Amino acid sequence: MVLYKISDQKVSRLSVVNINKEKDIQKLFEQNLSIILDIDFLDTEYSTSFGGRIDTLGIDKNGSPVIIEYKKTQNENVINQGLSYLKWLLDHKADFEVLCKKKNITISIDWTTPRVICIAESYNKFDLDTVEILPLKIELLKYRLFEDNLLSVDFESQKPVKISTSKIFNNSKTKTEQKKELQKEYSVDKHLTIYTNNIKQLYFKLKEVILQIDSNIVEEAKAKYIAYKLTTNIVDVVLQKNAIKIFLNIPSGKLMDPYSLARDLRKPKAIGHWGNGDYEIILKDQRQLNSVMELIHQSYDYNR
Repeated sequence: MVLYKISDQKVSRLSVVNINKEKDIQKLFEQNLSIILDIDFLDTEYSTSFGGRIDTLGIDKNGSPVIIEYKKTQNENVINQGLSYLKWLLDHKADFEVLCKKKNITISIDWTTPRVICIAESYNKFDLDTVEILPLKIELLKYRLFEDNLLSVDFESQKPVKISTSKIFNNSKTKTEQKKELQKEYSVDKHLTIYTNNIKQLYFKLKEVILQIDSNIVEEAKAKYIAYKLTTNIVDVVLQKNAIKIFLNIPSGKLMDPYSLARDLRKPKAIGHWGNGDYEIILKDQRQLNSVMELIHQSYDYNR
């Protein structure tokens, strides 16, 4: 990514800044984890029983445990390291639950969708090939620091499973079942199974216009909703019998809503809901779509 600064109608290219200490990028992410990745920070350098230390441990807004590892050298095998920590964490769920309690985390922990995120300035071909073939989803994030204290964060890879694991894990039924339990996969099709054709067609049109905003937007099915995201969720969609609920990932008070379409879920008091963000829109008719998309664009601008 190249960034430019505009001053008096003149454009200048911003230079990439090298980090003096690799630990600095970890501190930067940890101190701003909620803003950058929509993840609540739990602990740093978290000790495991086999002697390793998880760089950053967190929990996302869906209750999924999150392991974050930072790749400090080109040859460091941070992906395997993250998977090793994931295996350990799933064997020590009680420790994580105690940590959440100490940090006053009230959301229910979802052990079916743990996440492993790797963060680095760059990845090599072996990293990308490993993520492509693994039967688990690993999120590779690439960052750049620029002069004028600017930071960019992009997905290098967020690819779903593309191979069958039956031949890899065929030693016994038990091992196969254990492997599948590491990360439960949800599908958009499952969300659509019980809804009317009208709602399905409305959803398909909504999906189409959301994905047209940016080719980097990723669709990801969750247990209770469908997310559209970059590094953080932009829009979360919940299908209902006669409508579609849309949640915009914008803090309360930040949305410009000239059509009065959105409900602020934090005023007059906070209302619990599926999905991320403080605003809810009820979409019932395709004729509302242009107005709704103006609000969705605001969420995209806020989160990109």
